[in-house]
Amino acid sequence: MDTRITPLVPLDLKSWIARQLDQVELALDRWVSVDAGADLEHHAPADLMAAMRYAVLDGGKRLRPLLVLAACEAVNSGLKHDYLPIEECDDELARRGVIDPEAATQGSGEAALRAACAVELIHAYSLVHDDMPCMDNDVLRRGKPTVHVQFGQASALLAGDALQALAFELLTPEGSAIASAQQAKLCRLLARAAGCAGMAGGQAIDLASVGLQLTEDQLREMHRLKTGALLQASVMMGAVCAEPMSVARAALHRYGAAIGLAFQVVDDILDVTADSSTLGKTAGKDAEHDKPTYVSLMGLDAARAYAQALHRQALQALADTGLVDTRILQGLADMVVQRSN
Repeated sequence: MDTRITPLVPLDLKSWIARQLDQVELALDRWVSVDAGADLEHHAPADLMAAMRYAVLDGGKRLRPLLVLAACEAVNSGLKHDYLPIEECDDELARRGVIDPEAATQGSGEAALRAACAVELIHAYSLVHDDMPCMDNDVLRRGKPTVHVQFGQASALLAGDALQALAFELLTPEGSAIASAQQAKLCRLLARAAGCAGMAGGQAIDLASVGLQLTEDQLREMHRLKTGALLQASVMMGAVCAEPMSVARAALHRYGAAIGLAFQVVDDILDVTADSSTLGKTAGKDAEHDKPTYVSLMGLDAARAYAQALHRQALQALADTGLVDTRILQGLADMVVQRSN
């Protein structure tokens, strides 16, 4: 079989991100609605749906959906050793090549889009609950009043609950959009990342750590669960939506772990270096609430150096995947450490 490949198509990361964000926003707008259509059999109370839509739409970096979609494309690009050795190819351009990743994702696009939206719904629900008075008691999120400020605490609690449930409804559609085995894998990855061994567990540690001096290992474990688990799951869910390869899976897992922790380190840095208008949320709240952070533990310069070290770990993990094209995942790793909000 002729496995030669065409030249690597030029990548415009900004254009790729814009295209993916457009489709994610359209899908969220369609699925988080009072009448979501035939594929989702629910008709939610209008007031509850208004709070849900307020929590999800028109805001946020959408990093988690982007990671799902990027990982799916990367795995679909194939493993380098699947192709003929360069000396056996008569096309010199093959040394730089992969097939067009957009063509490669045909057949996995529906699963990836649903997974991308599902992980964003889980993220949105967590923010709604985290901002409530019983948790972080914050009044600003994504540049606008938090959900409990806008709709009241009871509505915010219910909106978060409903968003979590809707995430798993998206992953289990009727028909053949996602194979049953694939549905089970996606649900398990997302449930584990969101539950007591992931995001919820990390938040519990965070609440119990106020005013305490944690060690670096303890702080890393807290953020591995609270922030890193869902980012890591986003990468792995994208791989599942394609054709998961055992060789690439472990390295993708390490990539997700590195950028998950890097995201939180940068968050801690921005909390003391950026203002509320830039962040879209209340700046300086960690220090105000006496929460342990990488800056309070290591100092600002050391925290910045640690973020760069995690970035290097992420890029090395991508190199270790053996995948032909990981440029988008590389670009997203760059964004994580270079972001200003």
